Amino acid sequence: MKKIVALISISLMSFIHPSVKTTIWMIGDSTMAIKETKAYPETGWGMPFVYFFDSSVTIENRSKNGRSTRSFIEEKLWQPVNENMKEGDYLFIQFGHNDEVITKKTYTSPDDFKKYLLFYVQSAKAKKVIPVLITPVSRRNFDSAGNIKETHPVYSDIVRTVAKEQQVILIDLDEKSRALYQQFGDKNSKLLFMQLDSLEHPNYPSGRNDNTHFNELGARKIAELVLAEIKKQIPDLSNRIVVRTVK
Repeated sequence: MKKIVALISISLMSFIHPSVKTTIWMIGDSTMAIKETKAYPETGWGMPFVYFFDSSVTIENRSKNGRSTRSFIEEKLWQPVNENMKEGDYLFIQFGHNDEVITKKTYTSPDDFKKYLLFYVQSAKAKKVIPVLITPVSRRNFDSAGNIKETHPVYSDIVRTVAKEQQVILIDLDEKSRALYQQFGDKNSKLLFMQLDSLEHPNYPSGRNDNTHFNELGARKIAELVLAEIKKQIPDLSNRIVVRTVK
C-alpha cells in the first residue's frame, strides 16, 4: 500500500506546475530608479533588487528621477503601468522625496499626497493587483550627538496612515533605513551614499556630497531591507527568493 501511495505522489508531482509567473511593478523616485551609465556609481535600490528572485518573477522598475506622486501621473508614466498590470501582480509604491520639497515643481501638498497614494492603491485593487506601500527611504542626517534624525516625518506618516486605512502591506523603509544608518554611524554611513572627493570618479570631477542618493553598496543594503520585509510579510514572493552563493 505504501508503495502505491509513493507512486501516486511521484505521479502527482510530475504534474505540478512551476510558480505562476508574476510581475513586481515599481513606481517611485530616484532612490529606487535605474540609473544611466553617466550617473555611475549612483545606484537606485531597485537595481540590485532584480537579482533576488527566481525566473517566475519579473521586475518592471518604472521609477524615475525627480518624480512625485502627482508628476508621475501628469507625465503619463503611470499610464503604461496601469494598462499592463495584471491580476496577481504586485505594485510597489515609494514616493515622498520630491512630493515634500515645497520649492520643487513636483511639490505635492500632504492632502494631495494622500489622495494620489489612494489613487494608486485603489487602481491596483481594481485590477486585483497587490499594492505594497513603502515609506520614503530616509536621507542621511545625524545630529551633533551622532543620532540619526528623521527626515520625512509628515509624508512617511501619511504612507503609514493610508496603508492602515486601506489594509495593504506596508514596508516602513524610512524607519528601517534610519536604523541601518545608525548601525553604521555618522562617519561610516557615508560609505552608503554618493560621497565623492574631487577627481575621485571621472563622472564627478568636482566631487559630490550627497546624503540622499546611494552608491552600489548603499543600494544593495537598502534592497536587502526590502527583501527582509518581503520574507516577513509576503509569503508568495518569499517563496520565489533565490539564495545565490559565490563559488
